[in-house]
Amino acid sequence: AAEAPAEEPTSAPVDLFVEDKNDNSVTIIWSQPANIGPTGLDGYVIEICKDGTEDWKAVNEELQKSSRYVIKNLTTDDRLKIRVVAVNEGGRSTPVTLPEAVLVKEVADRPKVRLPRFLRQRYVAHVGEKINLTIPFTGKPKPVVTWTKNGQPLDPKRVNIRSTERDSILFIRASEREDSGVYEMTVKVEGFEDKTSITLQIVELPGPPASVKIVDTWGFNVALEWTPPTDNGNTEITGYTIQKADKKTGDWFTVLEHYHRLNATISDLIMGNTYKFRVFSENKCGMSESAAVTKGEAKILKTGIQYKPPDYKEHDFTEAPKFTTNLSDRSTTVGYSTKLLCSVRGFPKPKVEWMKNQMIIGDDPKFRQICVQGICSLEIRKPGNFDGGVYTCRAKNDHGEAVVSCKLEVKRKSGSRACTYVSSDIDVSG
Repeated sequence: AAEAPAEEPTSAPVDLFVEDKNDNSVTIIWSQPANIGPTGLDGYVIEICKDGTEDWKAVNEELQKSSRYVIKNLTTDDRLKIRVVAVNEGGRSTPVTLPEAVLVKEVADRPKVRLPRFLRQRYVAHVGEKINLTIPFTGKPKPVVTWTKNGQPLDPKRVNIRSTERDSILFIRASEREDSGVYEMTVKVEGFEDKTSITLQIVELPGPPASVKIVDTWGFNVALEWTPPTDNGNTEITGYTIQKADKKTGDWFTVLEHYHRLNATISDLIMGNTYKFRVFSENKCGMSESAAVTKGEAKILKTGIQYKPPDYKEHDFTEAPKFTTNLSDRSTTVGYSTKLLCSVRGFPKPKVEWMKNQMIIGDDPKFRQICVQGICSLEIRKPGNFDGGVYTCRAKNDHGEAVVSCKLEVKRKSGSRACTYVSSDIDVSG
């Protein structure tokens, strides 16, 4: 009878390396032996010994079936040699050993703050609002987080900080103006650190203007002047609301709102009435709760002196159209919209029309014509092969006309030979 084949161990496992580690464990992974043979593979033994010795000890009591293992209950800062042996009925394979000893210590991941986009600009809140801002970060082992405000430690009575392994939360129960400032957060891991800063602006309604006075009264008009508020509510003043009240009724009516200057002329007042005026300040939170009121009153006299403007000769502003910016030759690709631009002046306002190869374009939906304050544009939407040519803008009023022209070249998309669709027998001199 033929002899049964001798039972042989496998070849050594391969590709052993450290997947992860911390202060008391090391996780290793490897691949199975290239040569297993007819005897098969029963499992693995994981062995360790301190660096500098050959005192190898198995860490698993039973054979490990999978090719990943967490070696636990290690001592921080020990240096260990690690090897893996494959086992079958033929015995132990040759071991695969890590090329160098492993230090039992958390892998230091450099800290990195992930500041949310909305906090990269000034964060504005109203007085009394709750502030609850979460700033995520990464880093291993658990980073040490510190905060300052304007370079000084935080006041724990005003600001509460709570940090986890992944983020830090800045919390203010009811914000006040003095909570405004630059808050800096520092995240440290061992010798590495990362910083970020948040600017908080806590705003409220402004105070009233510091003063308001009547500076002149004539005809049915009153001229007012006022000064900005001493308290702007910690944000810029955006305007003023002016109100009038007739002495007989005492009812207030708004005559101007969101008004930007510090003086105004109030017109169309009623003959024989006596008026008081008041002015409110405005900022992004709203209108001041109180107003500055004029001390004096303005009486619109029945024999009201009519305001007579000085005589002056009216200047003749009329002029024929003139292009102040010409059209430029352009090149585009089939399917890519393009715009032709020029600018024209003239008085009265010139009538503008566009032409292609000397034909008026009119209301063709392929073209979008806009002329605002003398800037004239023609948008050619998704041009085709036949939209090239000479485009002309003509401006005309009672005092004359002017024209400018340019060539538009429409090329085929890349991969094709570029074609130009411009008619050469058209005069472009304008």
